[in-house]
Amino acid sequence: MAKGMKRILWGVVIVLAVVLAAVCIFHGVKGYRLYQAVLEECPIDQKVASIRHEASYTTLSELPEIYAPAVVAAEDHRFYKHNGVDPLGLLRAVWNNIRTFSLREGGSTITQQLAKNIYFSNTRSAERKIAEAFMAWELERELEKDEILELYINSIYYGGGQYCIYDAAKFYFEKEPMELTEGECALLVGLPNAPSAYAPHVNPDLAEQRRQQVIDKMVRYKVVTAEEAEVIRDEKVV
Repeated sequence: MAKGMKRILWGVVIVLAVVLAAVCIFHGVKGYRLYQAVLEECPIDQKVASIRHEASYTTLSELPEIYAPAVVAAEDHRFYKHNGVDPLGLLRAVWNNIRTFSLREGGSTITQQLAKNIYFSNTRSAERKIAEAFMAWELERELEKDEILELYINSIYYGGGQYCIYDAAKFYFEKEPMELTEGECALLVGLPNAPSAYAPHVNPDLAEQRRQQVIDKMVRYKVVTAEEAEVIRDEKVV
């Protein structure tokens, strides 16, 4: 009887494994085809040129020195170590979501977010996530890391209808990006994580909480020292 139950259980496991593999292959093929279709419609060099052609486009050299490192610390601290998709980051996000019984973390790298922003809609599906991963690998193959980071900063949503750092700096602080203080930089860096929730003109308290979280990460990943962070924390950002 026991042997019979074991055979049944192993049979169930094998069937489930085959079904899971078939589902993965199905979505993988659809995702790859979606990636090929959007890339054929607009190659990366054309897409990049159109973004850089915008009058509001801001290079890394036109930003405060702290801004780009703060983005990496807050959004994807392994950015310079992975090739577009970060398995460690994905596993960490899955574990944190299981631990907190939520879907708060998505595990997407800066490159994947750039791929989504410039090529795909916000509609969530397995096919889109797979296509996004293929596009992230392609972006990493075609562009340097700093180019990807610069494009990300110029195409991410900051809330309030602002889709680039120049417009966000003007909208929230009436400043050129280079004029931003370190405290203002920390606030803007935190917005893309949840722009509707953290926009300071909508939820100033949540915006400040997020700013403090960004500063924590800046310390953790050695963008600033603990002493420098205290000065940034104490800055009154209006």
